[in-house]
Amino acid sequence: MDTLRTSLIDPVSNFLYTYVLIYLLVGAGIYFTVRTRAVQVRMARQMWRVIAGSRGHSEGGISSFQAFCVGLASRVGTGNIVGVAIALTLGGPGAIFWMWVVAFLGMATAFIESTLGQMFKVRNEDGSYRGGPAYYIQRGLGSRPFAVVFALLLIFAFGFAFNMVQSNTISDALAGHGVSTSWTAVGLMVLAAPVLFGGVRRVASVAGVLLPIMAGAYVLLALVVVGLNLGEIPHAITTIINGAFGLDQAVAGTAGGILAALLNGVKRGLFSNEAGMGSAPNTAATATVSHPAKQGLIQSLGVFVDTMVVCSATAFMILVAGPTVYDPGATTDVVGASLTTSAIAEALGTWTTPLMTVLLFVFAFSSVLGNYSYAEVNLSFLGVRGRGLTALRTLVLAAVGVGSLLSLDVVWALADIAMALMAIVNLVAITLLGRWAFGALRDYEGKVRAGQGDDRFVGAGNPLLPGDLPGDIWVPGASDAQPVAVSGSV
Repeated sequence: MDTLRTSLIDPVSNFLYTYVLIYLLVGAGIYFTVRTRAVQVRMARQMWRVIAGSRGHSEGGISSFQAFCVGLASRVGTGNIVGVAIALTLGGPGAIFWMWVVAFLGMATAFIESTLGQMFKVRNEDGSYRGGPAYYIQRGLGSRPFAVVFALLLIFAFGFAFNMVQSNTISDALAGHGVSTSWTAVGLMVLAAPVLFGGVRRVASVAGVLLPIMAGAYVLLALVVVGLNLGEIPHAITTIINGAFGLDQAVAGTAGGILAALLNGVKRGLFSNEAGMGSAPNTAATATVSHPAKQGLIQSLGVFVDTMVVCSATAFMILVAGPTVYDPGATTDVVGASLTTSAIAEALGTWTTPLMTVLLFVFAFSSVLGNYSYAEVNLSFLGVRGRGLTALRTLVLAAVGVGSLLSLDVVWALADIAMALMAIVNLVAITLLGRWAFGALRDYEGKVRAGQGDDRFVGAGNPLLPGDLPGDIWVPGASDAQPVAVSGSV
């Protein structure tokens, strides 16, 4: 497997990121930031207001808060702990700067893709919703083949590659406590099966409980470590900036210079916050909201929380831990959770190691649940139900088990290619469909400025849109909280 990685997987990954994805990801982020007049800055207060008022029960779908939690369940995971550590060892401290850039621009991209997910969603027979890139590609661009390609890429990426990463992280953490990888594989499969076979709503309910608790605990732990080392933060920030622009070659990573920092920052940033990858819109579409832009704002906030808060906390913990834990330019071995765990233990003591193991387990396990929900939505798009759906769940469980047994390098290399291909397809699609989301944003801003109590979005006869939205979910007079007839075409 290592030979396959070095001879095929790594060269393909490097080509995709160096010559294609960086330009698409950054270019799309800049374009959406300009066209929305920096929605991630202007509407920051509104993001918090929307999520604060969305925790109630929602008929016909899950609540916006639950959709936010499912999105975070996939975003906030090993990318925040393992991914940041890998970025630092391979790209140097400068990689963190480029993670910030990707996240800031990605907030605008996340708004666009999640708003589109809401606009082009469809209703299931039970009154719940489904949607995402496969749906807005087919319904918005009129291309079924293009939509099928995306759906297949997402099923592979989230159903298998990313879940292998999560289970590998758990296996690595438990191995430090003497638990064999074989027992970890079996245990994870047993724990995941009841939730996966319970469907998307079961995933949403579990994530809504687990995510706030585990994210809050980890951020609190990080804040304590950073607080104990406040005097080192200015130096850490200087080190990050110098590494990002090649001002200090000693901290630029094994490949050296700006390129190493840029590539690893983009890779790990994309894996962590998923902005532009086309994953979050699958969950965004399942929420019951009165206006598509609301879910766009909520998912944009998710990118901020993931990278600007959680990933930054991890990076600062490692950078202030000292050379015995991490020495920029010298620590170049590809390590994951052990680096973050060592940084926390250096600051607070070895008693934190078991706690970190628990947090890592919850982070990774919740991501498995969020990842699966994305795969199921796209399998439904392909028309696979019944036995086909059971087969997917069984194969996902198998991937969780296999991921526990493979090496760190192999599972992350597979994940890098999977998310690159997904992101390329999705970024092209949302750029072509961007004007629909721009119109929805203008419509929502107009309602907010007017102080309208009813901010219900209408997708037919709306002069701010390029045309009428397909289907009858957003037709005049329809209520998103009540089931309505669904047209046969998707």
